[in-house]
Amino acid sequence: MPEPLPPAPAAASEPLRRFIDVARGAGLRISAAESIDAMRTASVVGLSDRAILHDALSLVMAKSADEKRLFSDCFDLYFRRDDFAADERAIPDPEAPEPAGGAGSGMGGEGGQGEGGGGSLAAMLLENDRASLAQAMEAAGQASGLANIAFFTQTNLYTRRIMERMGLHDLEHEIEELRAHNEAPAQARADRLDGGREFLRDQVRDFVERHLALFARGATEKFREDMLKNARLSGVDKRDYERMRVLVRAMAKRLAARYARNRHKRNRGQLDVRRTIRRNMGWEGVPFVTVWRQRKIEKPRVMVLCDVSGSVAAMAQFLLMFLYALNEALSDIRSFAFSGSLIEVSEMLERETTEIAIAQIMAAVGLGSSNYGNSLADFDEGWMAKVDSKTTVIILGDGRGNRTEPRADIVERMSQRSKRLIWLNPEYRSSWGTGDSDMLRYLPYCHVATVCNTLRHLEAVIADLLKDSR
Repeated sequence: MPEPLPPAPAAASEPLRRFIDVARGAGLRISAAESIDAMRTASVVGLSDRAILHDALSLVMAKSADEKRLFSDCFDLYFRRDDFAADERAIPDPEAPEPAGGAGSGMGGEGGQGEGGGGSLAAMLLENDRASLAQAMEAAGQASGLANIAFFTQTNLYTRRIMERMGLHDLEHEIEELRAHNEAPAQARADRLDGGREFLRDQVRDFVERHLALFARGATEKFREDMLKNARLSGVDKRDYERMRVLVRAMAKRLAARYARNRHKRNRGQLDVRRTIRRNMGWEGVPFVTVWRQRKIEKPRVMVLCDVSGSVAAMAQFLLMFLYALNEALSDIRSFAFSGSLIEVSEMLERETTEIAIAQIMAAVGLGSSNYGNSLADFDEGWMAKVDSKTTVIILGDGRGNRTEPRADIVERMSQRSKRLIWLNPEYRSSWGTGDSDMLRYLPYCHVATVCNTLRHLEAVIADLLKDSR
């Protein structure tokens, strides 16, 4: 049996761990096992040859052509170490004559020690020691927590923090002391240090912006997704619709994967005698292995009634999109749309893509004035007979019928026939029953009535619909 590969050295494991985080934030799908493989790969090929390291890690971490492109971009950004070497601008000329006291002494002291420990910042600038400056900048960036940068507005903050850790205060103090002297050598030295400080600030800012591109992508995307999940659906900008559709599909996929199959719930304490005896035939019927009774949990049947009048049209679109993305988990979905009257839209949604079907639905019955009484009467006449004890009915609407007859008696009958009646209202509870709202008349017949105007609310309601305890 071959011996296992040794783990990556401690000195190399932390940079690699951060690189894996960066790659995940950029969109690479890297499992825990692949992370371990990447560490072991780096321990074998080493970190000295960048090309070999790139090719080896690419084999382990990137699976598709798109992921390999993403990987190369992240790798080049993360492992680039040519900050000072790539800049052709001159920093203080090391051949210029130095005033008395040497490069690092200044007029009033030794100068500050940077995080890199390579001498004072003034000395590194005057000696044009780019390697030490780069090392000090790397150390200062790590000490200031640069990997936590998330927004472009933090660029100036981290630039200042890194420069301070490199010894900016002592450098500025030395420049002030030199300016206080009228001698030409002191003024020349101050000018050189002043120019070096500006050069350093540009280099540090570029360094910070590179880390922003690396570390902030995943955090920014997550922040944006969280904002959209908690945003009121009626107020989502059209520019965010495509992103919202992606979020809806991803949420539905997670729920469908969790609840995709019929399951059995084990009833502990209720012994299945027949199956226990059969299981233990090899032990002459002695019940070494017990078998418990199980209850089959079936996929729910759902009928959805969506108000697509102007006030709740955006919410209805997302609900229909969400439910149809759950086809794997829900055995039977029948969808209806209404404003002044009600029609079934199930075939429309099955025949067309969700986006095209929703546009057709809105053209057919959408954006009109709500008439709940008339719409409920249409459902009662055409489809009430299909509602049984295995059916969950979901009504999405604000319950505002423009002072028409609410027909709460139909809702009562629907509640009695169904397994559950769930009402999702995009308005806050404080608005229920105000003005032309008939919500309080429908409320006594609802098994669940809740505010639902964000993707978070929607996900919670559907998860509750699918969970075991039904």
